[in-house]
Amino acid sequence: MLEDLTQKFERALKKVTGQGKLTESNISDTLREIRRVLLDADVNYKVAKDFMDDVKVKALGQEVLTSVSPGQLITKIIYDELTELMGGQQRELSINPSGTTVILLVGLQGCGKTTFAGKLAKSLSQKKRNVLLTAADVYRPAAIDQLKQLGNNINVPVFTIDGSKDVVKISQDSIAYAKANNLNTVIIDTAGRLHIDEDMMDEVSRIKQTVKPNETLFVVDSMTGQDAVNSAKAFHDRVDFDGIVLTKLDGDSRGGCALSIKAVVSKPIKYVSMGEKLDSIEVFHPDRLASRILGKGDIVSLVEKAQEQFDSKETEDLEKKFLANKFDFDDFLKQIKMIKKMGSLKSIIAMVPGLNKAMKNQEVDDKQLVKVESIIQSMTIAERKNPKLLNGGRRKRIAKGSGNSIQDVNRLIKQHGEMKKMMKMMNSKGGMSSLGNLRNIGLN
Repeated sequence: MLEDLTQKFERALKKVTGQGKLTESNISDTLREIRRVLLDADVNYKVAKDFMDDVKVKALGQEVLTSVSPGQLITKIIYDELTELMGGQQRELSINPSGTTVILLVGLQGCGKTTFAGKLAKSLSQKKRNVLLTAADVYRPAAIDQLKQLGNNINVPVFTIDGSKDVVKISQDSIAYAKANNLNTVIIDTAGRLHIDEDMMDEVSRIKQTVKPNETLFVVDSMTGQDAVNSAKAFHDRVDFDGIVLTKLDGDSRGGCALSIKAVVSKPIKYVSMGEKLDSIEVFHPDRLASRILGKGDIVSLVEKAQEQFDSKETEDLEKKFLANKFDFDDFLKQIKMIKKMGSLKSIIAMVPGLNKAMKNQEVDDKQLVKVESIIQSMTIAERKNPKLLNGGRRKRIAKGSGNSIQDVNRLIKQHGEMKKMMKMMNSKGGMSSLGNLRNIGLN
């Protein structure tokens, strides 16, 4: 995510890294580079100018402590300003604690509203909310079917009125249905258009005036840069939304939308959505995205993802096997499934400080995990428990059965053997297993 932006920031900050002290000259050189980075990222011109002015004032007014280098100091100033630019702090959804919460989704066509509706429904369901999805997009072919499929995948009901084009009535009736069926959260998916037009604005305005939602969220494709910011302003002028959702932040995003939109419309970003998986949704934390942009990772989000996805009993069992050096291929398979639940390998690597930079020239592909799974699943129960059984003939059978090469099978067996040697060495020195270390930072 935002890899290009991160690399450009790192290059710009090299101007002051290693300098003995901050001076007006080296600050100006650095800021000139950062200004270019922001404009290349399609950040709004006024936003970029104000950002640079704020950084310059703070940098020139700072004394460099002997324990802090100029590079560290200006990085900290830029981190603080990026955090503030994107909203300063995390903003919660407005939830009605005692009645029905209504969330209205608006935005242009193709921004990912319907997929986000399913992701939000799943996320809120996991927080013990009883959710109803409302199909108020009656124009886009298959929009209702898509929402029904998403609802079916996450076991959330979807409200529709067959043949009706009256989106206000659909929205009203869905709230009445939710109240009658003890569903305390309604997410209304509205229609998008290819461009902003009066009919569209009038329609979403009428829905909002009628149902009076607790939260109106503007969903925007972050890859559209300044166009996204312009459409956000137009929507805000007519609909006065409460918060922003950035979708497709894992795509070829230059970052301009994420950095500009809060400053332009003065509304907080509340969620980011990445990828097609229904788990790929995050509450937006400005400080954490600022840290990722500057290549510092996001270990807090990584731990939170692990807490959500890892089963504590399974984690404890795996740790015991690590410590006893009895980690077999079945355990390897369990660990892979845990990791896959946390999201793509690329997104996980981006959260680990320094790892993204260390692996920037290496191919990171989730298909590698699928390959490993297929190889292990082609083994017999006995082979998984006792890898010593895996002679040449068995390895050929596993390669053929899993659709992989014999080299792939040999590589996996070798990696497993090296892992066991490492665990044995760690345990003989009194070290903790990797899962044990994860537990120490809060997984259990």
